[in-house]
Amino acid sequence: MSTRALSFGAIAEAYERFRPGYPEELFDLVLAYAGRPVRTALEIGAGTGKATRLFAAHGVAVTATEPDAAMLTELRKTVPANVTTVRAAFEDLRPGETYGLVYAAAALHWTRPESRWSSVAALLDPEGVVASFGGPVQLADPAVEDAVRAARAPFLESDEVPSPDGTAPDEAMQWPGTELQRSPFFLDVQQSVIKRRLTMSAPDYVGYLSTVSAYIQLPRSRRQQAYEAITRILPETVEIAADIIVHLARRRSE
Repeated sequence: MSTRALSFGAIAEAYERFRPGYPEELFDLVLAYAGRPVRTALEIGAGTGKATRLFAAHGVAVTATEPDAAMLTELRKTVPANVTTVRAAFEDLRPGETYGLVYAAAALHWTRPESRWSSVAALLDPEGVVASFGGPVQLADPAVEDAVRAARAPFLESDEVPSPDGTAPDEAMQWPGTELQRSPFFLDVQQSVIKRRLTMSAPDYVGYLSTVSAYIQLPRSRRQQAYEAITRILPETVEIAADIIVHLARRRSE
């Protein structure tokens, strides 16, 4: 787990406040793919529990793993009793108990590629399901997006997280589906997109930016200057494109 991956604890409260949650449609999609009830799940990098709450609300016994203590503190404020929390990076989990579902919400790219899929497979029941979901939160108006890019440029060239395996944004199959297709541990790889549009106030959008790792890595003074420059050019409210890209696969039978 990289230092950048462990940087979110400093902004745990902002992460919980400003990051969008996950809709019921996501749970329905995972359940339909599984083709049977999902009773147990392990979550990789649970953060403040945005996805944890969705699955737990449907009666899934979730084991939520998260290496950052501050993020876990936020998570524990809101999750129900059927959630077990474990402070650990994914790479530090020891084989033992298995689950019907292993999932990650905008967290899988922080795990080590050399052991990612063998470790997930070891945590799954026979024919269990792995799910990864997330996606960029982008300004829907191209003119506003261009203005923000120009305001950000003196401080930060890009705030995007590049594809871990170099998959181009216009490829039909996106990461981690590309890796799942190559993995000997999984089959029936499926990619779906849940379309989503949100409206945010300008302060809330800048609050969201304060949870993006590229900004967190900036020196504090430069980071604040970037937020101020962006705030100056934003309209009162902004429309956000926050599509959720969902990848699903089934563990290959031994």
